[in-house]
Amino acid sequence: MRKISGLLLGLALLGAKAFAADEYKIDPVHSRVGFAVSHMVVNTVHGRFTDFSGSILLDDKDISKSSVNVTIKTTSINTDNAQRDNHLRSKDFFDVAGFPEISFTSKAVEKTGNSYVAHGTLTIRGVSKDVDLGFQLKGPVNVGKKLLGAEAGLTINRQDFGVSWSKALDRGQLVVGNDVQIEINVEAGEVKAPPPAGK
Repeated sequence: MRKISGLLLGLALLGAKAFAADEYKIDPVHSRVGFAVSHMVVNTVHGRFTDFSGSILLDDKDISKSSVNVTIKTTSINTDNAQRDNHLRSKDFFDVAGFPEISFTSKAVEKTGNSYVAHGTLTIRGVSKDVDLGFQLKGPVNVGKKLLGAEAGLTINRQDFGVSWSKALDRGQLVVGNDVQIEINVEAGEVKAPPPAGK
């Protein structure tokens, strides 16, 4: 009876391992975290963060067991204008000295048609808000190791996160718009589990 119980336990553990979620690490070289915001009413400024990391845990058998985590270094902001970038790093905007990171941590993931939504917490300048991050998956494909792609986007109001510097034009319009479009395109490689000890 003990042998049968041990065999059943071993099969259960083997099955759990076979259907466990796969972990993918974001490759920053082949990924982009960007944003766009209205400037002077007549133009849209595009920028990006160049230093970020994160992981995707994907369980394609049960998507609800999947998760997404991303961390962005605020000092790495780049809009191709040094003077503007330094202003964005100041206390008027991101205050990179006091708040060096932006983070997103999912609480739940669900599939909606051919797309997905990660319900989670976005933290900017120490202010955390629940957001719904819609995304699409590409892959995985096997090229010696498994690669996964994801495209995500959402629009936030910067005022909700304490990024509140504002200056009005002569007709009351804002120099910098409140709505910020966030666009994320990532390529992530599978993280291989270490071999069992002694092998």
